[in-house]
Amino acid sequence: MRHLFNTLFVTTENAYLSLDGENVVVSREKEEIGRFPLHTLSGIVSFSYSGASPALMGACALRDIGLSFCTPRGRFLARTAGITNGNVLLRRTQYRMADDPAESCRIARNMIFGKLYNSRWSIERTRRDHKVRIDDAAFGSASKTLQNLLASVLDETDLDSLRGWEGAGATAYFGVFDDMILSKKETFYFRGRSRRPPLDPVNAMLSFAYSLLSSDCASALESVGLDAYVGFMHRDRPGRASLALDLMEELRPCLADRFVLTLINNRVVSEEDFQKSESGAVVLSDTARRKFLKSWQERKKETITHPYLEEKIPWGLVPSLQALLLARCLRNDIDEYPPFLWK
Repeated sequence: MRHLFNTLFVTTENAYLSLDGENVVVSREKEEIGRFPLHTLSGIVSFSYSGASPALMGACALRDIGLSFCTPRGRFLARTAGITNGNVLLRRTQYRMADDPAESCRIARNMIFGKLYNSRWSIERTRRDHKVRIDDAAFGSASKTLQNLLASVLDETDLDSLRGWEGAGATAYFGVFDDMILSKKETFYFRGRSRRPPLDPVNAMLSFAYSLLSSDCASALESVGLDAYVGFMHRDRPGRASLALDLMEELRPCLADRFVLTLINNRVVSEEDFQKSESGAVVLSDTARRKFLKSWQERKKETITHPYLEEKIPWGLVPSLQALLLARCLRNDIDEYPPFLWK
């Protein structure tokens, strides 16, 4: 299995990446500010518009090192890819299933089941740990709504109806999300999702976490031979890694959302970590992004027992294992895609 810990995050704006022998060189205004051996890296994420040399892109593709580019504020832009790896028959199967609404729904409903299951478990964990600090009746109602939706999702055969169930679950889950925030409520509050741009600190962190998770899922899918841009629930759109968005759905509540809540409730972030533009957009400061990324990498090193494989693994390997299970499902090695059910 390929470990995802050793990811190089380049947060210096206007940093340019190049190749020198077997090393990644980070330069700013033609001055070297960092050097890292390629063999120690499994991925590189750059938050700079300056880009990277073709030689480095080729070296990363040859060595199967993910190289992704994001805006300085964390929005995913692109990812380099070399010659397609994996079995061409697997991708042909993926394309055929993506063109069949019934087959697409069969895969997508398990992913949405995982999302709603993990959303409910996140609510239940807050009820267990902080019962005296929350409105337990509201949390109980949201949990029951999500539980009732699970059977409907598993029986669904229509993609549009499945999206309706997913929307109903998201409404119930995000309806109590603000109450999961237990610290510094004058700064950290949630009134609903705002994406482009995020309009408050919580949405700024959620968007950043989702961007990182999407990049991890895309790399995981490509590494097992799947096309990250052809999804089952998220349909084709130029430039959108639709299958990565499908795969990350079940991981949003337990990995990205809980991570953001932990940063807030443990007072890792503060009001000074955010900047607000004249347009109303709220973004993390440069220092806050570095703090966020360090904590994200530490989170990925924490271990969890995989619910399907029943083996202890680091959180960072979850996208890779789920991508592998999806590939096995498409090959008919297993009957159904087993979503990641957080316990």
